[in-house]
Order: sequence, then structure tokens, then C-alpha cells
Amino acid sequence: MHRRTLLSLAPVALLSACGFRLRGVPEFAFESLYIAAPTTSLLARELQRTLEGSTSKLRVLRDPATMTTAQTIMDLIQEQQERVVVGLNASGQVRELQLRLRVKFRLRTPTGVELIPETEILQERDISYNETIALAKEAEEALLYRTMRTDIVQQLLRRLAVAKLAP
Repeated sequence: MHRRTLLSLAPVALLSACGFRLRGVPEFAFESLYIAAPTTSLLARELQRTLEGSTSKLRVLRDPATMTTAQTIMDLIQEQQERVVVGLNASGQVRELQLRLRVKFRLRTPTGVELIPETEILQERDISYNETIALAKEAEEALLYRTMRTDIVQQLLRRLAVAKLAP
């Protein structure tokens, strides 16, 4: 019994010895961030909710009147959902689609100094399609777009965490 306990703890010891640690709450080099995006942007809403939900001391601003008081401004230049047919059957009916979510952004100071130049993040997912269950496929598509949006928000958080303000 004692040997089995030791063997089960061996992977934990190895992981801690190699420097592995769980990803914690990101630390940002700035105290306030204005998200310049349309009010209808689902990505901007999810990014704001994620940033406000973290235990970070970062203040997230969305009111245009507060833009000049922010230390940094994230411009959400483009947020585009694409749906591309990638497979047809012998009779020409759609059988496979590729869903894409393309986001372009940049991070800058109110004076215009770029901290992160214009960058594009692209997420893609493949989905089979069958017109006899179109309603179910529509729900699956919406779920895939939601998970792609969440993945992009996580990538944005990591990129924001490494951005440094110039002294």
C-alpha cells in the first residue's frame, strides 16, 4: 500500500521539478484598458467579462468618454465570421463546411504609441452538414463560434499580459 502511494505521487513530483505550474491570473503592465469596439461585438463583451472576472486589478473601460483616461486602448479593428463550403457530395449538395472567426486588433496608448501592432487571430473549425437536420447543425455552428470566441479571448489575454508600457 505504501509503495502504491509513492508511485502515484511520482508524476506530481516530476511535474513540479520540471517547472510546471498551472496558468494563473495574468498580470498586466497597465492599470486601465479601453476596449474600442462596437457595442454589438460579442468578442468585446466576452473579453470585458473575462477581464472583470479575473482577480486582476485592471480596470476595463467601455464608455467612449473615458477613453482619454485609459492607460491603454485596444482597437478591435475587425471581427468577422466566415462560413466556407469545403465538401460536396456527388449530387452537389453541401456535406462539409469550415467555420472561421477572424479577429484583427491592436493595442496602443492614448497618444498613439503602439504596444502591439495590428495583429490577426484566426480560428477555424470543420463541421459536417446535413440539410435534413439543419436546425441541429445551426445550433452546433453557434456553439462552435462561441468556443472559437472563447479561445480567441484567451489568446488576447496572453498577448495583453506580455505587452509592456514604454517608460
